[in-house]
Amino acid sequence: MLENTNVNNKVLRIGIIAGEHSGDILGAGLIKAIKAINPNVQFEGIAGPRMKALGCHSYFAMEELAVMGIFEVLPKLKRLLNIKKEIVQHFVNNPPDVFIGIDAPDFNLRVEKPLKEAGIKTVQYVSPSVWAWRKKRIFKIADATNLVLALLPFEKAFYDEHQVPCKFVGHTLADELPLVVDQDEARNKLGLSQTDKVLALLPGSRGSEVKVLSEPYIQSAKLLKKKIPELKIVVPFVNDKRKTEFCDFAQKLAPELDFIMLNGQSREAMQAADAILLASGTATLEAMFFKKPMVVGYRLKPLTYHLLNTFFTFDIKYFSLPNLLADDALVPELFQAQLTADNLVEKLEPYLLEDQTKLKKTFMKMHETLRLDASNEAAKAVLELIKQGAY
Repeated sequence: MLENTNVNNKVLRIGIIAGEHSGDILGAGLIKAIKAINPNVQFEGIAGPRMKALGCHSYFAMEELAVMGIFEVLPKLKRLLNIKKEIVQHFVNNPPDVFIGIDAPDFNLRVEKPLKEAGIKTVQYVSPSVWAWRKKRIFKIADATNLVLALLPFEKAFYDEHQVPCKFVGHTLADELPLVVDQDEARNKLGLSQTDKVLALLPGSRGSEVKVLSEPYIQSAKLLKKKIPELKIVVPFVNDKRKTEFCDFAQKLAPELDFIMLNGQSREAMQAADAILLASGTATLEAMFFKKPMVVGYRLKPLTYHLLNTFFTFDIKYFSLPNLLADDALVPELFQAQLTADNLVEKLEPYLLEDQTKLKKTFMKMHETLRLDASNEAAKAVLELIKQGAY
């Protein structure tokens, strides 16, 4: 049983759950912003290291929620259901002033719905991709939440269309990263010269991504190195496990390639690069904020892809965030069968050899649009919800 924290005092209590690394970053920013407005507040729920460092009490390890894909979830389903049951019961017994689910919609919406039904105000911070597929989920989101905090403007437009309370707060990465970056400084840190041609490879932060993306990524790097002998290839990793997994593939497929392996330092790698090859997700937005030409290559496990393709309809033209934001094919997207080494080389080579000033100017305008002081905007929306009551 989780401890009883329902005390009769004036301290504001906020329940909060982050399900993975990116959620921990958002949660930490939100905690800081709320405390700057109202220091007399306590946070509890499920948190990552950044949130815990700011005083958020975590009842379970955040890593237990960081699973994706149908078959990856199944072995952990019983544990996830038990965590959900315990955390819901805890907050029903000890009602917070508001509950905030950060991303991880498959888990958080299932927590939010019974809490809202129990009279607890709920916020979903980061919209599910409801505008892309399973659009009927908008009604489930409306049932589970009092407010959605959207990071992207087209998301709010979708919620407004369905009359579901939503606030566009901008993106924390747009606030955090400078409008103009110093490529020379990043290259100095990584021991690269200013005349090098540099490709950054980012094969994902999850083991499942590294397993399916490493082969085409490495094969494309091998072909590019033959075409551009001076090419330097930097590969940052979120942890040693992902590094080991990638290195195993590299040793089998291209032992002759001298990859520059980095521990963390994904931002330095992006900042130093002439072009980036990366998986779909938030990293594409980060690359855009660094004003870097990119190719987005993604692949699902065959059975997962077959099931998703069979049971769900995807109503989107693009899957990478820069293209979704622009509603235009700004950067190449290679998905599933299209993700081959030859196709990657065809798209990457011009980015490494040709001027990309026009694309970089477009990225600058998009960066400015999303730079709204997101954490502070989100904090004000949460506190206003507490003050005024449910929407």
